[in-house]
Amino acid sequence: MSWLYLALAGLLEIVWAVAMKQSDGFTRLGATALMLVAMVGSFGLLALAMRTLPLGTAYTIWTGIGAIGAFAVGVFWLGEALTPLRVAAALLIVAGILVMKLSTP
Repeated sequence: MSWLYLALAGLLEIVWAVAMKQSDGFTRLGATALMLVAMVGSFGLLALAMRTLPLGTAYTIWTGIGAIGAFAVGVFWLGEALTPLRVAAALLIVAGILVMKLSTP
């Protein structure tokens, strides 16, 4: 169940990061409210996952999901550049997430 909590926490991290961008410096109330709700949910689910998962594993995978998700949203929704170096960096993050998952009992 901890892995499910961690995956959901990572997805909510993507939501709050995108909502933060959309809040335009906290000037848009709806996006700011969504960001706060998603943050609380993300941190709460991360805390539940950390009941049984090691800190280093949980935190690394949580931030990795958020980083890759935010990158994908930026590229495919917000029109950010998709360059070979950015793709390589994203692939290195994915590789790190996979190695961390595989190295955790």
